[in-house]
Amino acid sequence: MTTYRVAQVAAAGGPFEIVEREVPQPAPGHVRVAVDACGICHSDVFFVNAGLPGVRFPLVPGHEIAGRIDELGEGAQDKGWQVGDRVAVGWFGGSCGHCKPCRQGDFIVCENLKVPGWAYDGGFAEAVIAPVDALARIPDALAASDAGPMACAGVTTYNGLRRSSARPGDLVAVLGIGGLGHLGVKYAVAMGFETVAIARGADKADFAKQLGAHHYIDSTADTAVGDALQSLGGAKVVLATAGSSDAITATVDGLSHRGELVVIGAAPDPLGISPIQLLMNGRVVRGHPSGTAQDVEDTMAFSALHGIRPMVETVPLDQAGEAYQKMLSGSARFRMVLTIR
Repeated sequence: MTTYRVAQVAAAGGPFEIVEREVPQPAPGHVRVAVDACGICHSDVFFVNAGLPGVRFPLVPGHEIAGRIDELGEGAQDKGWQVGDRVAVGWFGGSCGHCKPCRQGDFIVCENLKVPGWAYDGGFAEAVIAPVDALARIPDALAASDAGPMACAGVTTYNGLRRSSARPGDLVAVLGIGGLGHLGVKYAVAMGFETVAIARGADKADFAKQLGAHHYIDSTADTAVGDALQSLGGAKVVLATAGSSDAITATVDGLSHRGELVVIGAAPDPLGISPIQLLMNGRVVRGHPSGTAQDVEDTMAFSALHGIRPMVETVPLDQAGEAYQKMLSGSARFRMVLTIR
């Protein structure tokens, strides 16, 4: 193969187009991955619309990559990688290794984090070059179309819960049961939490129960979300996956004493939380970024063990533009995934 296809955007906010490029060779410490599948994440909007600094065009998005190594750069074999290894690459597409967070071992908040589709061409393509520290091994039990979303949506929800203050038996609420939240509910149940799903509308109650939730709260009902959570004893943790500052804010009064609000849903508006809401009961609010390659491996292993899979719609690379628009519209159920091979 001397050329490969990519789905690229030529200018900020522009349409996707399929173009052919010459196959790149991996640099030292890198590998070339033959992409089998790549999920479409709402965060891709930041890159397609040039909403973050340093975005360059033409742009190839995609940070939910699953595929197979088909070429090793110098030194990659010394790191334990072989041609044919199945790997995933997510939001964590590598770290600089020299900034203060990296020197402290906190690689996911690297000041020079290499996100595919931002730092280098992403996975809306037949091949991608990635540094070896970005690679997560895919277990045999996971299909590529499942593993791709695990590298971003999966690890973000899984890590957000396992690094929270909640312990088995605690009441944990998941705000939103869409692309992130449906996985959050499944993980919360598998971790042994008494799980509450929160979403808009009574019609979502049955779906929440299908995901395994023990309780469902309709955020549009007359009873405030905070009061509904307190009636269940108060949430030790709320995992906020919904991209709505108002919806996130509404959960704070439902936290128990020393309760924790873990925010993973991106929203541009400020949260409407007063210091009094936090001080009197010792509550904590924190943002949670995705996870390293090791975290992605942990997520996939846990998912394989517990039979957890993302709900996906697969489409071919040629339909990247249509799939992206479906994600934007909110009509995807629940992760759009491009299948390359």
